[in-house]
Amino acid sequence: MSATSRLSPIIAPSLLAADFGRLREEVAAVERGGAHWLHLDVMDGHFVPNISFGALVLKALRPHTQLAFDVHLMIAPADPYLADFAKAGADHVSVHVEAGPHLHRSLQTIRDLGLKAGVAINPATPAESVRHVLDLVDIINVMTVNPGFGGQSFLDSQLSKIAELRRMITETGREIRIETDGGIDPASAPRALNAGADVLIAGSAIFGKPDYAAAIAALRASG
Repeated sequence: MSATSRLSPIIAPSLLAADFGRLREEVAAVERGGAHWLHLDVMDGHFVPNISFGALVLKALRPHTQLAFDVHLMIAPADPYLADFAKAGADHVSVHVEAGPHLHRSLQTIRDLGLKAGVAINPATPAESVRHVLDLVDIINVMTVNPGFGGQSFLDSQLSKIAELRRMITETGREIRIETDGGIDPASAPRALNAGADVLIAGSAIFGKPDYAAAIAALRASG
């Protein structure tokens, strides 16, 4: 495990679990509560079963927060929309290995837009699938649930994948963050961190609690 993964973890509340009737207030509340990033799940009803939101939501929220916008594109194709999310205020954009045939080109495009580039992998996708793009990525998002729905249980089967990715990253000598996305709460977070993750994406474990600051602190204490 790298030194990075032993630091206090980055906490990234997932906007998908927020109250959509008061998004501006919800974002302000998690920022006050100590969040580092805001995770934005973009779903198209095609690559995953549900539809969430698009670049217009980012554009509306961008003037009201200093949180880094960590955009997770669960859409196919993703390439035609990368520039839109960059213009809307994204800081990082992750695309799925499974969403198209030209992952290398997609990651190059994200970097050319001046953003941090991420790659997301579904539970059935092996760690090896990203080996040949590690020189282009800043973030790897390991899906610890099947994407498309919030509130699912953490898949312990993904812990070995996180550990394998951490070993692969260590071999490169690069600083690459590993996000764990799905079913994250104070019980599952320590397992993910011990395996090598250093970014905790949490939806209902934060937005489903009455005190966001306390919920964020509980996750941070997992590290």
